[in-house]
Amino acid sequence: MEAVRVDRAPHGVVTLTLNRPEKKNAMNAAMFNELLAVFREVNDAPADRVLVITGAGDAFCSGADLSDRGGDTRHALARLHWVADIVLALHRIPKPVIAKVNGIAVGAGMNLALGCDLIVASEHARFSEIFARRGLTIDFGGSWLLPRLIGMHRAKELAFLADIISAKEAAGLGLVNRVVPASQLDAFVADWADRLAAGPPLALSMTKRLLTNSFSMSMDEALEAEGMAQSVNAGTEDTPEAIRAFLEKREPKFKGR
Repeated sequence: MEAVRVDRAPHGVVTLTLNRPEKKNAMNAAMFNELLAVFREVNDAPADRVLVITGAGDAFCSGADLSDRGGDTRHALARLHWVADIVLALHRIPKPVIAKVNGIAVGAGMNLALGCDLIVASEHARFSEIFARRGLTIDFGGSWLLPRLIGMHRAKELAFLADIISAKEAAGLGLVNRVVPASQLDAFVADWADRLAAGPPLALSMTKRLLTNSFSMSMDEALEAEGMAQSVNAGTEDTPEAIRAFLEKREPKFKGR
């Protein structure tokens, strides 16, 4: 691939690295196409259990590369429909996705991180919904994600003022799960990824869906969905394996079936 790098570990951890460090990993046409392809691959591959997204060099992603359309002559709305397909492909991945934010994450780059299930940031990371500074409206799913993560008024503050905030400030707002020293970022994310990869794939997938859908459900609907998910778990090999492992005082070996 031209703009991203994909590494697959034998135990199911896939690492997707945005690979345009000379541009702070800004998203150009090639990167958009490759992100869509990788998200769909991870979605469909049973051996892929966890996806980690990070950036090459000292940045996570500086947003869309406004200077590079890759020869795309479509109307702006058509291009944004194409971008929407990428956002939805990430949103629909049924497996845990971790953003490993090693530096600047602004605009679409920030919302790429927010679209992941977990965010671990280096102490050097910075975040901004920078769109207003560029005369643009928020995109890449940010209008949907931000209010759900931090509430409407905080979301409007970040989107209207387009301030750049530190990793510590982002954590205080509830935008990231952990902030760690830069020297510990790789090891911390690797530990989380390994733990998730060793977990029960079907149960984690259904838990992800239950939580993601919770804002559009009543309590009655959520309880019904929980019951259906648990009935599916009861019919898999993984739940009996977990019980046997508990009784035998060992770690379970989940197969996802």
